[in-house]
Amino acid sequence: PSTTQGGGPVTTTSMHLAPPGRTRQWALRVLRLPPAYVATLALLLLAAWLRPQLLSLPLLLLILRQAAPLGLAVMGQSLVMRARSIDLSIGGVVVAVSYILTSGFLSMSTGMALFFCVLLGVAVGAVNGVLIVRARASSMIVTLAMAMILTGIVIALSQQRAPGQAPELLRELALLRLGGIPLPVLGWLAALVPVALWLRYSVYGRYLDAVGANPKAAALSGIPYLRVIFLAHVSSALISVGCGFILVGFVGVGSTTLGQDLALNSLAAVILGDVNFGNGRGGMAGPAVAAFMLTFLFNFLTSLGLGEPGRLMLQGAIIAVAALAYSLGKRQTG
Repeated sequence: PSTTQGGGPVTTTSMHLAPPGRTRQWALRVLRLPPAYVATLALLLLAAWLRPQLLSLPLLLLILRQAAPLGLAVMGQSLVMRARSIDLSIGGVVVAVSYILTSGFLSMSTGMALFFCVLLGVAVGAVNGVLIVRARASSMIVTLAMAMILTGIVIALSQQRAPGQAPELLRELALLRLGGIPLPVLGWLAALVPVALWLRYSVYGRYLDAVGANPKAAALSGIPYLRVIFLAHVSSALISVGCGFILVGFVGVGSTTLGQDLALNSLAAVILGDVNFGNGRGGMAGPAVAAFMLTFLFNFLTSLGLGEPGRLMLQGAIIAVAALAYSLGKRQTG
């Protein structure tokens, strides 16, 4: 049988074909989502089956607290990657912050030590930025060298004066809860939301997108693209200082290896969050979800009895998958 609508026949065959069309549209929308969204959903479903206790509210809040340093690092990494750059100096900045705050090498109050760490972050970001935009050096080489220099200095100084206990202020803040939510999680969200809105609606955000899309065209159009890249590196270094504050408060003591995996994990999280070199499709939300996903994954595998060697192999595999996803995405868009 057939009916008429608007003067034309509509057969039951065409009516049955509509739902599959809508299904394909939904499938395409899902495929366009950042990989971190789908991976997080799959991981939560798997955890609900194998380790449902991980989905309890207290443990989820604890995992979110653990994810806060990586979540902040991901914000800085997202900025530089959207400008077609990269920042591998995060671990070195965190180690330096840890030593300044815990060694007592600089005889000053906690407030002054925190301020000195902020100045260090500005200096590191400025050096990275100048070498990248003025000397046109590779961002990977410059920032990796910076991380090695900072770590080497801390190791050398620690031979004379070892890292000690973290300031009581940071330890108390790391354990503080407001409304049952850990303060580091609230701090992460308090930084994430304004930065996301700023990048979406500010002139700098539009400049950043333009530089990422085509640096040469941005330069020809009068956009100060070198300044955009410079500010992205300074911002990333300052965010790394914040990561150091949170990690030092968590651990409670200084360490020469603190935060060494943040750079590569943040790189993987950014790519899984659908932010690649010159492309910010995932915004700030995608990398943030990826940061939570990676932290939840490591906790999930620990609950299954996976040791440190297995965790390191998994980290390497995730980074490799993220690099492959970036390569495939670049081929499709290129």
